[in-house]
Amino acid sequence: MTSTLSVAPPARRASCARVRRLLPVALALLAVSSACTEARGSAPPTKETAAVGAPASEPAAWDGQKHPKPSEEELRRTLSPLAYNVTQREGTEPAFRNTFWNHHAEGLYVDVVSGEPLFSSKDKFDSGTGWPSFTRPLEAQRVVEKRDATLGMVRVEVRSKDGDSHLGHVFEDGPEPTGLRYCINSASLRFVPVEELAAKGYGAWLPAFGRAAPAAAKAPEAVKETAYLAGGCFWGMEDLLRKIPGVLETEVGYTGGESVFAHPTYEDVHTGKTGHAEAVRIVFNPKLLTYDALLEKWFFRMHDPTTLNRQGNDVGTQYRSAIFYLSEEQRQVAEAVRARVNASGKWKRPVVTTITAASAFTPAEGYHQDYLVKNPGGYTCHYLRD
Repeated sequence: MTSTLSVAPPARRASCARVRRLLPVALALLAVSSACTEARGSAPPTKETAAVGAPASEPAAWDGQKHPKPSEEELRRTLSPLAYNVTQREGTEPAFRNTFWNHHAEGLYVDVVSGEPLFSSKDKFDSGTGWPSFTRPLEAQRVVEKRDATLGMVRVEVRSKDGDSHLGHVFEDGPEPTGLRYCINSASLRFVPVEELAAKGYGAWLPAFGRAAPAAAKAPEAVKETAYLAGGCFWGMEDLLRKIPGVLETEVGYTGGESVFAHPTYEDVHTGKTGHAEAVRIVFNPKLLTYDALLEKWFFRMHDPTTLNRQGNDVGTQYRSAIFYLSEEQRQVAEAVRARVNASGKWKRPVVTTITAASAFTPAEGYHQDYLVKNPGGYTCHYLRD
């Protein structure tokens, strides 16, 4: 995540200009593999030097809860490929092509791995870098800072304390009151709107947003699973999926295409030449909604799984019916459900839904997210069949 803010003194500047002139190929690799490419000149801030959470007049909340890191098996089952690469392999998402860089809603940003609360929207600012930027973490004890000497420079890496997730890096070019810029990957975060804080176990932080804390806030939901489904235009799919009891969050995007289109845009996908499908990422609580039920009771009812590369007026491979599984268990469940639906006699033609292993999922542009919430009465060809 390259800094586009105040220029550091010559002795502390990253030599980006020199590298650009001499090693353009190396620079391109650095831009892809490094979340932040400006070295920070001094030691990491201490709890005393870096004000965190709310201002002194509004002390930060502390719920006293631990947020343990799930097992490797669960991480691979629940995280998107991008989130896994960022949090577990210190990867980097593209600038300006991520979920939260231009996100302005009120609420908390929590660790996508463990649910640990990390940052507040009250401390978020526009750094111009294309990644979410914060002046401070929610609480000093929520993050760990480590020296990072990779890529030929010295930086300060930021990781979550309980989940040990790679988040990004911190720099000394931020605005007041801290002068710091926490440059964070969207893929390492999950956003909890202020309206949902109490219901999802983060009610202790409501006073920071001018709201009363509940008498007893329940613990955050630790059990979750992820599914990737495609069934035509993702606007209508997401609008139905979000309302299912047990669904925690949804996000529309592109997946299942050619590797040469690693970071597709809508302009790429709508041509039908990338192989990517318009899809929805669904995070759900398997104790309330099983993967089997998600497919049989909802997915196969909200679209026509017998029309090849088409839903309603939308025609092309990008509108195909597809299930992208994240584990062997999901594959087996998907194949069993598809067989039952095909044999049920509810459809006059054979089911053509494909079942393939999940690949990288690229979030769609911001205006596509929650489209029918923002545009009530907008186009959709999706509805639940009896």
